[in-house]
Amino acid sequence: MSDERLTVETLDDRVVITLDRPATRNAIDAEMVAELHAVCDQVEKNPKPLLVTGGAEIFAGGADIGQLRERRNVDALAGVNSGVFDRIAALPMPTVAAVAGFALGGGAELAYACDFRIGTPSVRLGNPEAGLGILAAAGASWRLTELVGEPLAKEILLAGRTLNASEALDVRLLNEVVEPDDLLPTANRWIDRMLQNAPLALRMTKLALRMPRSAHPAFDNVAQAVLFETDEKHRRMTAFLDRKSSEALGSLLVVSDGGPSDSQ
Repeated sequence: MSDERLTVETLDDRVVITLDRPATRNAIDAEMVAELHAVCDQVEKNPKPLLVTGGAEIFAGGADIGQLRERRNVDALAGVNSGVFDRIAALPMPTVAAVAGFALGGGAELAYACDFRIGTPSVRLGNPEAGLGILAAAGASWRLTELVGEPLAKEILLAGRTLNASEALDVRLLNEVVEPDDLLPTANRWIDRMLQNAPLALRMTKLALRMPRSAHPAFDNVAQAVLFETDEKHRRMTAFLDRKSSEALGSLLVVSDGGPSDSQ
């Protein structure tokens, strides 16, 4: 449908969504939020990594100001944007944001909610909400502190500092910076790398990272107990030991054939 805000591509091993409101710089409105909830529902039921992008030129210029201006206290209490971003952060499998150009306000908060952020040299990340008479209430007021520390978070949230790609990379707000043509291939390679791991181990590790300190080590012990009983753990560890045995045998054969040894 022409009024859809997202382009969703469901692949065998991942879901790729593209924010698709170019006329509004991919402004995040209520309709896009509803579509993001639908994607979350899909990924929660059938866990796969999620890749979020806005295309090669811009990620998202922020929330839809026209809609924000008309929202009242009941809308704020409903947590329209904060609810969906928190849901994205809590998805069972890793999430990657492929960010180009502006990621401001709600657009930045969407990127912050993802586990990894790959950017281009044109990236500009910031939260100018206070200049509009509101606060960054969809995650930046606390998630940004966790990501970059309180001093820099205050510069962004209170003093209106916008980070360029190099600055964001220096503080690991971006995990990697690549040229625009390499943005999506690189983001997909990050997912490829993670998918080399056991899927349930990824899910348990991501869940462990979200647990409060008081839940550790009890949560870790229970999660490990689950993983210890999986066929995947036994298969992967057996393959590891078999490789080690093969490597050791190969070394012995080299020595027996007159190759270098420790005694030479």
